[in-house]
Amino acid sequence: MRAHQIMARHVITVGTETSIMDAAKLMMDHHVSGLPVVDAAGRLVGILSEGDFLRRSEIGTQRRRARWLQFLLGSGHAATDFAHERGRKVGEIMSYDPVTVTEETPLPDLVELMEKKGVKRLPVMRDGRLVGIVTRADLLRAVASIAHQIPDPTADDKHIHDRIVRALVAANWCPLGLQVSVRNGVVHLRGIIMDEQARQAAIVAVENTSGVRELHDHLCYVHTYSGFYIQSAEDERAAAAKIAQETAG
Repeated sequence: MRAHQIMARHVITVGTETSIMDAAKLMMDHHVSGLPVVDAAGRLVGILSEGDFLRRSEIGTQRRRARWLQFLLGSGHAATDFAHERGRKVGEIMSYDPVTVTEETPLPDLVELMEKKGVKRLPVMRDGRLVGIVTRADLLRAVASIAHQIPDPTADDKHIHDRIVRALVAANWCPLGLQVSVRNGVVHLRGIIMDEQARQAAIVAVENTSGVRELHDHLCYVHTYSGFYIQSAEDERAAAAKIAQETAG
């Protein structure tokens, strides 16, 4: 899957001379958290995001630095802060040099760029022209669409069991004494874990196995040094219900 398959093609843009009030209204009216900024020739020059409205003099959220820090940073930072907090045009508060991608950029590269650069949207370019934009919401929709994929024809109980075992045994957090039982796509998972992160990872591994309809977690947490153990939340609920039933009887 590549950028052109998930990007929004109708991109709302603003110019550097657009007032920040008009830009804010556009963002609210169209329910977007950021806008590409173009110059008079239509070239992409920046990105305006919700974050650019956080430090504003109108709402009293200007950045306040200690005098010693202002001295160390120099007057340039103070001047930049002043312009950003009181600027009236998009070009005065936007982020310059936006990170861009092409239509053929693979999804793993999009995610890596978003994480590495700390951005929530990536303009998509073709021959220097803005043709779309990919946001985190577009990635969310891509994940959701995968949920409707065609069922695996080999997802019988034996295949499910073998796939789960292979996935867990290969991990260094695999539960000790692992036991996996599968019937009609319903999985019961048993074993001993040394930390709760291993429980969550095991659950994720099972949920990602094709054909699994339901999972019952019976993994038992055991503290390495004290030997103290805790049953899974499901088993604790079952035990409490049994005691309540016996008491009532």
